[in-house]
Amino acid sequence: MVWSGGGSWWPWAALTAGAGAALAWSNPGPLEFEAFAADQLVELASEELCTNHGLPMVVQLVVRDCPRLIASQRGALGAIAAQGTRRTNFGLFSLYTTEVGGQALLPGFSIPRYQALTLAGAGQLVVLNASSNSGTTER
Repeated sequence: MVWSGGGSWWPWAALTAGAGAALAWSNPGPLEFEAFAADQLVELASEELCTNHGLPMVVQLVVRDCPRLIASQRGALGAIAAQGTRRTNFGLFSLYTTEVGGQALLPGFSIPRYQALTLAGAGQLVVLNASSNSGTTER
């Protein structure tokens, strides 16, 4: 192959290599994913348990601030998500496949079952598809 312009491809090659290196460097790792997943699970669990009367009646009598109770378990939820996640790293981006649920979080209730596929790249995490035992939600 003959390049016209006598070496003008070097700046483009350097720019492409630099962009690739920046994407690889900014690919969110497992710790970033764990924090992201914890936030997602707090939101989902709060919706399912606090607004749909998902808590047992005995617990509802005692718990006055259900969303706050769920949020207080953020660290535990993140750890559960990390344990139930498989990462496929493509260098420039990663795919995280997560399956969690069924674990007892507090006496009397367990975490609803969730499955999710998350794309990580360019410093961002985006849920591509998520489902729960109550149905499928596309994002």
